[in-house]
Amino acid sequence: MDLTNCHAFDPNILLGIVNEKLRLECTDVGDLSSCYDMNAESVSNRLAEIGYQYDPLTNQFKAR
Repeated sequence: MDLTNCHAFDPNILLGIVNEKLRLECTDVGDLSSCYDMNAESVSNRLAEIGYQYDPLTNQFKAR
């Protein structure tokens, strides 16, 4: 799946995909960024639009 352009995805769909990748494949957002050649800041900003932010303790994006 091409995650390089996070703005092409509906933010709710992106949330599900990113949290699944974090849960199953990646140790943190930096690892996710490296594995999928994506900009972590862009993903965080996109998910912030719907009220989510990254929680490093649980390694997932959660509602604020």
